[in-house]
Amino acid sequence: MDGGVPRGSLRISAVSTADSDNTAWMHLNGHFGAAVECWRIELAIESAKYKVAAHEGSLELRDYPPIVIAVAAVDGTRSHAVNAGFRLLADYIFGKNQWTSRIALTAPVTQSPRSPGEPFMTNIEHSSSWTISFMMPAGYAMQSLPAPTDVRVHFERAPARRLAAIRFSGFWSNANLECHEIQLLRWLNMEQVTAVSAPIYAYYDPPWIPWFLRRIEVLIEISSN
Repeated sequence: MDGGVPRGSLRISAVSTADSDNTAWMHLNGHFGAAVECWRIELAIESAKYKVAAHEGSLELRDYPPIVIAVAAVDGTRSHAVNAGFRLLADYIFGKNQWTSRIALTAPVTQSPRSPGEPFMTNIEHSSSWTISFMMPAGYAMQSLPAPTDVRVHFERAPARRLAAIRFSGFWSNANLECHEIQLLRWLNMEQVTAVSAPIYAYYDPPWIPWFLRRIEVLIEISSN
């Protein structure tokens, strides 16, 4: 281990990107994949910025800068919670705030358990308390955002951190998320990287995007030492 980047099969990357596209993914899905990327660009949806420190296939170590996020806590199943939480946050950015002002939509919407299992692996089927969030656009500080009118929405300042990530597509099912969560945790264990958070599920696309073109990620904060 050197500066938090494991030795071995990982390739050190000089890439600095906000959306490190998998070239094979784009070729596999051809024109459909290109159309989805054009849709993201046309709508100018701001994505979370990060720098890739190391990668191996669809697995990456990423460094994220500090950001301000809007957060809602929701109880229920995972699928119920992400839908209900997104509606609360969408209401806020579409004008349900003290200035009735609109704020640009960003990606991804993230979801994490408020009561993580041990050791850091989520029991998706039995977790019933979730945090849903998405970042505020660049240029906003905590003090410059209009206050929510719904007490279930609040702001937090996420610090700079290093996250391990696995990117995939498919259905937003518990089985799909759990399968890739296990892959990511096994990779971290193999590379002797210490996880310091529960998994975070990241959803980049609206429901009308075909399942095979969706961008989904599982993220886990890791020690930078």
